[in-house]
Amino acid sequence: MMHVLPYLVAAWVFLVGCYGLATSRNLIHAVGCLAVCQSATYVLLLAVGYRDGGTAPVFSDLEPGSRPVVDPVVQALALTDVVVGATVTALLLALVVQVAKRHGTVDPDELSELRG
Repeated sequence: MMHVLPYLVAAWVFLVGCYGLATSRNLIHAVGCLAVCQSATYVLLLAVGYRDGGTAPVFSDLEPGSRPVVDPVVQALALTDVVVGATVTALLLALVVQVAKRHGTVDPDELSELRG
């Protein structure tokens, strides 16, 4: 059961973010919920790269195959995911500021000019 727990946590965090995104009445809240959805990928990537009893991937003091090591590629992907998530959140918040300046509201239902 312990091996499944991080995957269940990632799925739960993702679903909570999606629920918040679907029920949001504020664009800033929607951006925050999207960031919560993004954070589920951090948990998922760390769960994929985890090894029981694994050490840091520094091989100067180890003989090859003597101990398990965690996957450094997954750690690098998680760091990249954090940077991309922060960048996307900043861009979306900048767009929300521009929408608020032009339309005077951050409620998606009140943005009548954007309806198709």
